[in-house]
Amino acid sequence: MAARLSGGGGENRLVSLPLSRIRVIMKSSPEVSSINQDALFLTAKATELFVQYLATYSYKHGRGKEKSALTYSDLSRTAEECETFQFLADILPKKILASKYLKMLEKEKQDGEMGENDEDEEEEDDEDESVEEDVGS
Repeated sequence: MAARLSGGGGENRLVSLPLSRIRVIMKSSPEVSSINQDALFLTAKATELFVQYLATYSYKHGRGKEKSALTYSDLSRTAEECETFQFLADILPKKILASKYLKMLEKEKQDGEMGENDEDEEEEDDEDESVEEDVGS
């Protein structure tokens, strides 16, 4: 199956994505030894349609519709909130400011220290209880 269709004024492509790049990505898998041209074309077309669907869904359900623009935050919100696209949540994380990230790290660190202190106090309480039991017997 051909990846290009010749037209009168020039070449009209059946797929927008570069087949050579897709071939490289597919061959990066150790299980793949050779790639059929039809499989390559269908993978490219399916990927193109998926990206188009993701963009359209994100645009319709995001704030981009108000601005007549699709933004990264629309894509990341879609990946986070829509069950269909949740597998993309790690690839399209919500952007946050560095200052907010540092505050989050600091809070986690404090929570971790508090958790350790709580564990230490529990261990001390356990030791006190066992000492009391020994004394009582």
